Amino acid sequence: MTNPAEIGNLDWQALQLSLLLAGVTTLLLLIIGTPLAWWLARSRGRKKQLTEAVVALPLVLPPTVLGFYLLIFLGPHGWLGGAWVSLTGHALTFRFSGLVIASLLYSLPFVVQPLQRAFESIGAKPMEAAATLGAAPWDAFIHVAFPLARGGYLTAGILGFAHTLGEFGVVLMVGGNIPGQTQVISIAIYDHVESLEYSQAHTLSALLLLLSFSALLLVNRFNRHHTIGTQ
Repeated sequence: MTNPAEIGNLDWQALQLSLLLAGVTTLLLLIIGTPLAWWLARSRGRKKQLTEAVVALPLVLPPTVLGFYLLIFLGPHGWLGGAWVSLTGHALTFRFSGLVIASLLYSLPFVVQPLQRAFESIGAKPMEAAATLGAAPWDAFIHVAFPLARGGYLTAGILGFAHTLGEFGVVLMVGGNIPGQTQVISIAIYDHVESLEYSQAHTLSALLLLLSFSALLLVNRFNRHHTIGTQ
């Protein structure tokens, strides 16, 4: 049995940082992913195929490879990292802000793809009916498409949160392993295993397993009820 008392202060900090990172990343991805998923759902042609491939790339690309290129891109001598240093005087790498940017790219397909499928399932008829009644495109999206796609938003939010919560390779490459600043729960587990502290590693692993399983269970249960309700 795991004992929450075995979780030390640094482990609690890693858990809190992971939850904060997952929450911020998921919120930003839902905002960024909505117009992207909407465009993908309503577009055709080579541009759509290319964009879908780019969005899905983190699913097949090794996290260390993605993390390595992000480390270069976000570093002080990188294009974005250098511009950020010039504006703020601070680097993006080995900071929470860098972890957020890396997590946005790493978890992008887990948010965009469910949203795209939800928008595609709506079809064109509801939006055409709204336009016929005089609704502007934005009003039609808010009052027609968004309510109909609420299942996709729930799935995207939960999957994005759970996937970000379990990140390891990308956040380690971009943020390093700084306790209280960039050390997330997955890296804390690795540290405990490396130090042969299996009891602490077991406690954190079981907690992460419980959170991930609960998230998937919630998604499956909602999708099941949503499917039954639409029959």
